[in-house]
Amino acid sequence: MIATIRKAWAIPELRKKIVFTALVLLIFRIGNAIPVPYVDTKLLSTYIDQLSTTVLGLYNVMSGGAFANATVFALGVQPYINSSIIIQLLTMAIPALERLARDGGEEGKKKIQSITRYATIGIAVLQGYGYYMLMKNYGILTASGVWSALVIIMSFIAGSAFVMWMGEQITEFGIGNGISMILFAGILSRVPTTINAMISGLRAGTFKWWMVLLIVVGVLALIVLITWVNGAERRIPVQYAKRQVGRKMYGGQASTLPMKVNMSGVLPIIFAQSLAMLPATVAAFFPTPKEGTFAYGLLKAIDTKSVLYMIIYLLLIIGFSYFYSTIQFNPVEVSNNLKKNGGFIPGFRPGKPTADFIRKVLNKVTLFGAIYLGVVAICPLIIGKAVNMANLGIGGTSVIIVVGVALETVQALESQMLMRQYKGFLE
Repeated sequence: MIATIRKAWAIPELRKKIVFTALVLLIFRIGNAIPVPYVDTKLLSTYIDQLSTTVLGLYNVMSGGAFANATVFALGVQPYINSSIIIQLLTMAIPALERLARDGGEEGKKKIQSITRYATIGIAVLQGYGYYMLMKNYGILTASGVWSALVIIMSFIAGSAFVMWMGEQITEFGIGNGISMILFAGILSRVPTTINAMISGLRAGTFKWWMVLLIVVGVLALIVLITWVNGAERRIPVQYAKRQVGRKMYGGQASTLPMKVNMSGVLPIIFAQSLAMLPATVAAFFPTPKEGTFAYGLLKAIDTKSVLYMIIYLLLIIGFSYFYSTIQFNPVEVSNNLKKNGGFIPGFRPGKPTADFIRKVLNKVTLFGAIYLGVVAICPLIIGKAVNMANLGIGGTSVIIVVGVALETVQALESQMLMRQYKGFLE
């Protein structure tokens, strides 16, 4: 990765893109350090730390700690990610949006992008208001009234809109996917805090050396596994029939239809984690029940360190993996496209037999991808239970995002370098 960045730096055009991306990420980090007015940030930080194993803790990690400090970028990229997923689902449900995405071309993509932006603002309004009410109900605000509410909520909305705009600027003028890069920068900024907490724990005696060693080895093993599986794919052989147009002969060549093992990325883990943490999040807003009562037993059963939580979490990951793979890869559509272009899979007739075979392969590949995501998500929880760190599961999700974005960025750099440095056959 370092060698790729060094080579890219030698190309003036790519150097400008790298500098532009770095400057935008610097602005994002500065915005993460500017708190909104009328909020007691110390009290809020203490409160969010107590909820580290809930959805609010997940939001805090995704925002790079901005959520716990109520900064102008506290909502981060969450409204945009939620908006993108909602619009993607609606594209399948609403025929007009489906036609716009399929047949609209570049103009259709722009319209869907515009709808996504408006939906992002709408979600930011709801989340900003909910965040304000949370702080108000727990006495975290230093001032009350309509004016303070308006300033706080509008600051969150404006910050979310600005983060979305910065992400789009990186995508257009920088390196890689902008939203992913911002998410990457936010999560990576938490690494020094985590390392400092481990060192403090070692000095205080609350953390043993074997615990630190177990966490480090676990993280390195996750990085190796993620890197190995990220590029894994199942290639289905495809043959194109020969056809003559005028005096020219077309087709006749062999190709492959690639299917990535981890087709849905990290989204199944994020959604499964959010749903699995929902009962614990709701319980956190109520008084702790007395020991020995049914409510206390239920609370322990849904705790993020319990076996029941891990089983539900794993099943949700598998379910969401299948759900996202069916959204992203439609066997019937792929079969029809092959038929239109004169392509066929050897041993299967075009049409329904081809679609059935592709669906069968897709289900097998998705199963392996889901098991991989499940292992990556559950292992940090098991290690966290061993070292008594409840929020280590969120750390596992962070590792997947960081490694995935790093690999995608390196691939983007390599493809752009290949485009600019290709010498051809005659040189």
